[in-house]
Amino acid sequence: MNDIIDQIRNLLDELEKRSIDSNEQTFMQNFDALEIPDIVINIVDYLQPDLSTYEAAIYWFLFRHSILKSGQQYLRASVRGLMKGVVTSSSGQSKDLSYGAVQKSLQGLEEKGVIFKAGNTNREGTLYKVLLPEEISLCQERMKKAKEEKLEHIDTKKYLDYYNVRENRLKVFERDAYKCRYCDKQLTRFTATLDHIQPVSRGGDNSFDNLVTSCLHCNSRRGNRPVMDIINGQESS
Repeated sequence: MNDIIDQIRNLLDELEKRSIDSNEQTFMQNFDALEIPDIVINIVDYLQPDLSTYEAAIYWFLFRHSILKSGQQYLRASVRGLMKGVVTSSSGQSKDLSYGAVQKSLQGLEEKGVIFKAGNTNREGTLYKVLLPEEISLCQERMKKAKEEKLEHIDTKKYLDYYNVRENRLKVFERDAYKCRYCDKQLTRFTATLDHIQPVSRGGDNSFDNLVTSCLHCNSRRGNRPVMDIINGQESS
C-alpha cells in the first residue's frame, strides 16, 4: 500500500515539473543575481506598503527560499512550517506565530495577487508561486506613476539603442507594463523579450518606438512577418 502511495506522489511531482511552462524555464535561464538589489528596491517601494506586518514577513521568507535560493519562483510551504522562524509574534504570548495568523496572511497574499497556489498539497506543504512586483497588479500603478515622475522625455528621433542596453530595455518593458503586446500575457524582466516592429532585416532600428515587449512564444512565432499578421491572428483565434 505504501509503495502505491509513493508511486502516486512521484507521479504528481512529475506532473508538476512538466506543468512549469516555457516562460518559467525562460525565467530560470535569464535570472541574474546581480539584479536582486533592483528587485528588493521594487518590493520595498511598491509592494511592502500594501502588506500587513505578517504578510510582509511571510512574503520575504517565501522570496528568500524561492527566488534567492534557487533562482525560480516556485516553492513548497505549509502553515505549520511558517509558524516558526519567520517573525516573532506581536501578541507577546509566544515567539511563534499562531496557526490562524499564518493562514490569514497566506490568504491575504493570495487575495492581493502576490502569491498563488500552483500545485497540490503534500506532506511538505503547498506548492506556491512567488510573484515579482512587475507581475502584481497593485504594484503596477505605483511603478507607473513613479516612472512617469522620474522618466526624462525620450527623444525618439535620436538613435539610442533600446535593444542591447539593459537600462534602456527595461524602459521599454516598463512602458508596456511587462505585458506581451501580442497576447497580453503578464511577464517579468526575466521572461520578457523585445521584438522589432520593423525588422532589422527590413531597415528597422533599435529605437524606443520600434520595439515592443513580447513573450518568447509570440516573438518566435512572428519571425519577420508583419506585426499586423500576428495581431490579426490573435484576434481571429
